[in-house]
Amino acid sequence: MFASLSLILRILVAWAAAIVVAGFVWSGFFHGMDEGPGWVFGLLALFLMITALGSCITHLRRVSTLAGHLDAATLSSRQRRQIELPMDAGEAFSLVEQAIKELPRVEDIESAAGSLQVRAYVRRVDPYNGRPPSRWNLPARLAIKRNSVLATVTPGQGTSSVTLVFEPDAGVWADLLAVDEGSNYENAEAVSRAITRRVSEQRRDEQAAAEQTATEKELSVARLNLLHAQVEPHFLYNTLANAQVLTRTDPPRADQMLGHLIQYLRSSLPSVDESMSTLGVELERTKAYLEILKIRMGARLALQVDVPPALETLPLPSMALQTLVENAIKHGLEPKPGGGTVWIIARAFDDHVTLTVADDGLGFGQGSSGTGIGLKNLRERLRLTCGERAGVAIVSNFPSGVAATITLPRDAREAIHAA
Repeated sequence: MFASLSLILRILVAWAAAIVVAGFVWSGFFHGMDEGPGWVFGLLALFLMITALGSCITHLRRVSTLAGHLDAATLSSRQRRQIELPMDAGEAFSLVEQAIKELPRVEDIESAAGSLQVRAYVRRVDPYNGRPPSRWNLPARLAIKRNSVLATVTPGQGTSSVTLVFEPDAGVWADLLAVDEGSNYENAEAVSRAITRRVSEQRRDEQAAAEQTATEKELSVARLNLLHAQVEPHFLYNTLANAQVLTRTDPPRADQMLGHLIQYLRSSLPSVDESMSTLGVELERTKAYLEILKIRMGARLALQVDVPPALETLPLPSMALQTLVENAIKHGLEPKPGGGTVWIIARAFDDHVTLTVADDGLGFGQGSSGTGIGLKNLRERLRLTCGERAGVAIVSNFPSGVAATITLPRDAREAIHAA
């Protein structure tokens, strides 16, 4: 109540003082200092005082409707807002700029990204719909037509402070003689709401993206575990079945096969729940696997390995190398009467590393048929763990056989940690 009365009193006193000064000027021009300003001037002064009082009442009612209460802060024609944003200065500047552009009747927007400032002007509601007011309607002719908005972004440590100033596009006299009918308060609240909405939407999008990433990671882990589980069992079943036969026909060879199986399991079981391994670990596992097969194939199977020691720490999906070796044996060398050789070759290039498993077996279309599940699983595991640039290519070997090459990006280690 006190703020409302103070505003009305201040406006009326300012207009009264202006009318007194104008009365002296009127008397000097039209009548003379001794005669006074006259009844015409008195009527004009009364009209101005009533108009000023009406403007104050309209201002009070509109601000009360907008804010729900009246105090010095809400009644002021000059509004200031301070908002802290959890983002860097450039992002905060773009957000504030977009929020100001959404104001109704905004015009003449001036953006300075270098100084992190935005200035704009907002036209007030025009009761005359663009028509000029009557020449006798002095308050309407002197009325302020628009408000200004100034936004300044101050950068901080991971946050930004935004200062918003809303005021009439006029000099200091506007604070004494005119009110804005709550238009600056309305603009201040509108921009504050727009900024809050945009920050909420951004945080909601970030939370949704984080939840989606977590879900995709859980799905990837589950798929990797499933693919890994599909690779392990069949080799163990086959080896144990062969050992069972050899215990009846050739006990020394059965004992040798079980010894190699123990070595194979020693390198496999500690990481059975791991989706990733290294080339060195996979090479040791594959050698144990081939030693088991040599017992069954004898001199029909030979192995040549050319892997630089520097590449043994290369991240590799578990069982990836053995999958290619199994295919070379099953589809290339085992059906071939004379057997053959398996080559394991690793090479490093500028932006990628290749791991090749080649054989001189029967080649395409002549070996035993397969389902392709192993290679399909391997491609999927490479994509999930090493990125889209990783893959497997299979070509004919010269003069016979097949060569399968895994290609891994040199930054595969970072991609795996990120996954």
